[in-house]
Amino acid sequence: MGNIVAIVGRPNVGKSTLFNRITETRAAIVDEAEGVTRDRHYGKGEWNGKQFSIIDTGGYVQGSDDEFEGEIRKQVKAAIEEADIILLMVDVTVGLTDLDMDVAALLRKSKKRVLLVINKVDNNKRLEDTHEFHRLGLGEFYPLSSVNGAGTGELLDEVAKHITVDLVDTEGIPKITIVGQPNVGKSSLLNSLLGEERAIVTPIAGTTRDSVFTRYKGFGFDFFLVDTAGMRRKRSVNEDLEYYSNLRTIKAVEDSDVCILMIDAQQGLTAQDLNILHLIHTNRKGVVILVNKWDLMEKETNSSKKISDEIKERLQPFNDVPILFTSVKTKQRIHKALETAIEVQKNRSQRISTSQLNKVMLPYIDHNQPPAIKGKLISIKYITQLPGPVPRFALFANHPQYIMENYKRFIENKLRENFKLTGVPIEVFFRSSKGEKTYL
Repeated sequence: MGNIVAIVGRPNVGKSTLFNRITETRAAIVDEAEGVTRDRHYGKGEWNGKQFSIIDTGGYVQGSDDEFEGEIRKQVKAAIEEADIILLMVDVTVGLTDLDMDVAALLRKSKKRVLLVINKVDNNKRLEDTHEFHRLGLGEFYPLSSVNGAGTGELLDEVAKHITVDLVDTEGIPKITIVGQPNVGKSSLLNSLLGEERAIVTPIAGTTRDSVFTRYKGFGFDFFLVDTAGMRRKRSVNEDLEYYSNLRTIKAVEDSDVCILMIDAQQGLTAQDLNILHLIHTNRKGVVILVNKWDLMEKETNSSKKISDEIKERLQPFNDVPILFTSVKTKQRIHKALETAIEVQKNRSQRISTSQLNKVMLPYIDHNQPPAIKGKLISIKYITQLPGPVPRFALFANHPQYIMENYKRFIENKLRENFKLTGVPIEVFFRSSKGEKTYL
């Protein structure tokens, strides 16, 4: 057997709660409303020394005219194709339903290993009510309560028996997060890159609620792609689900290495886009800006250089950011976007030797020493890069507390002019050459 486990079933039976318990996270959104989990959502589980990937899916609904439910059906079928072990979850408090029978019939045709999970069994009366589920024809079943965890150990014991493939070590593999406002084309970009309908795409803003985490290997690339729910302004977040989706996006940014910020070419850089950029910058993540839907613009009146200059003007003071003009619809420059994101990650993770830094930077510093303050002459002795996952530089001086913000900006600009730091927020610290530390 392999190492991919999928949880499927009709809406609101507790799939996301079980997913969160197995992965020991709150990665999947849990809510009483039906249809909350729309995309497949991936995580990692471990039991008895065995590691496995686990997929949470949208609730399976048969014969519905609802656009989302039709998409969810496709997602469940795709998860079945991917999975080695399938957990069919049903709800003992509702009893056996026609939908449960439909899903079971679909699973029997799949020829995959299926484990029947009966949820919300938290007392003896409900345990007695489980026997009707024998009618599904799936053999032994596993009664449990995903809320309090009762019975999950027995289920995972059985899952672990069939896990024989070790997960690939993911340490050191870059994580690239696609962010932006709703309906700018984030999920379409993901699907274009992967060549499959990995995330649900509809023309309705706010379709993607959970983050979608996918390993991308191809064309010489190897990294993780994360597609997130669209970020909305706070006053637009008027329902709990949207609020939690924003939290997912913030968490995805925090966990990423590089963010691809998609903006709408017709709308330009908005105040909310700047808020997202501030979030990326605050978390010291690399960034690439994609101006999407470029195919809809009139090229004669909207030159890319003019718009690029306008965007950079609004990004001050951190405007050393790659800007690409793309069309996900026509697949224009989408692989260039990946190449640029990987280049930014290389910039972000590079180590510049102390000797090289001083050889390049000291001549600038010697010709442009910080101005004297209160009669004290300031002398910067040397510069070095500090350890860490992002570029951080320390300059040692005799009176660091008197160095002003504009001189820090001068140092940052010279670093950017001479080293490959495009797309990367950097930090500059001033420290006392006597060991005292001062941050600006």
